[in-house]
Amino acid sequence: AKIQEREHHLRESWVKAMETRLVRDELAKCHRYEGVNHLENCRWLADKYIQMLQENRVKGYKKIEV
Repeated sequence: AKIQEREHHLRESWVKAMETRLVRDELAKCHRYEGVNHLENCRWLADKYIQMLQENRVKGYKKIEV
């Protein structure tokens, strides 16, 4: 049961990390598309990306046991 819990935690951690990567890619597209107006038009996406970077770090299974 403990091994399954570890695997589930790692899997969820990686899913969140991949979601963060998708937001980063969308932010890059927005920057290219908007050009000089990217600061105004992509602000919400940049804020979301920063928030996801802080929350969605990949954590190993040892964090669960400690």
